[in-house]
Amino acid sequence: MKHITRGDVRLAYEETGAGARAIVFIHGWCCDHTHFDGQVAHYSLTRRCISVDLRGHGESDAPADGYSIETFADDIAFLCDALALKKPLIVGHSMGGAIAMALAANHPGLPSAIVMLDGAILFPPSLDDFVSQMNAAMHSDGYLEPLTGIFNGMFMATDDAERHARIVAAAVGMPRHVAIGEWDALWKFDSASAAAKCGVPAMYVGSHGPVADLARVGEAMPNAIVAQTAGAGHFHQLEVPDQVNAMIDRFIAINEL
Repeated sequence: MKHITRGDVRLAYEETGAGARAIVFIHGWCCDHTHFDGQVAHYSLTRRCISVDLRGHGESDAPADGYSIETFADDIAFLCDALALKKPLIVGHSMGGAIAMALAANHPGLPSAIVMLDGAILFPPSLDDFVSQMNAAMHSDGYLEPLTGIFNGMFMATDDAERHARIVAAAVGMPRHVAIGEWDALWKFDSASAAAKCGVPAMYVGSHGPVADLARVGEAMPNAIVAQTAGAGHFHQLEVPDQVNAMIDRFIAINEL
C-alpha cells in the first residue's frame, strides 16, 4: 500500500498497472480496497488502477469526523490531483457509487465517466420506514446488531459463504464512529441533486436486488446506462466479476474511454 496525506489525514491506496488511462476504484460502507480485486486483475493489464482505502477504512487514518459523501469525494479529488491522473474513469461500489456521483457533480472537470456498482443513490421510497426504524438502533449502544443484520441482508443464499462471513466480520469490526458517521452520510446525501449535475457518461449496474430504485435512476439520469447483474447479491463485483467486467468493458468501448 502507498500513502498520501491530506491535511492531517493519511490516506492509503494501492496502485497497479500503468498507462495514460486510469481507473479509480472506490469501495463501500465499512469495506476496503480489496473489494475490487476481480476488477483490478482484469484492468491492470492495460490501465493504471488506483484502489483506495477511504478515510476510516483499511490502512487509512480514522479521524473523529469527515465522513460525509462530499468529504470522501474531495479526498478522491485530492488523490487524483496528487497522482496526476488525467480524466480517470471512476468506479464506485455501494457508498462508493454515491461518492463517484458526488465527485462528478462537485469536481466536474475530473472524471471522464463514472460507473456505480449497486450504488447507494436514489433509494426506493419503500426504504423510508426501514431507515427510520434503523436510525435509533444504529445510534444505540447495541448498534452492532442492526449493523450485522443490514450486512447479512446484502447477500443471496447462493453467494459465497466464506466471503459473506468475512465481509460481515470486517464490517462489525469497523470503528463505531466511522460506521455510524457513514450511515448518517448516506441518508443525508442529496443524490437527486448530484445526479442532475452529473455531466459525464454514467452507468448504474444493480445487483439481483438493487439498492437504488432503477426507475428513479433512469428518470434522474436519462442518458445513463442502467443495467443489472444476475444471480448475485450486493457484492456482485466479487461474486460475478465476469458479468461486471463485461459491462464495464462495453461502457468503456462505447464511450471511447
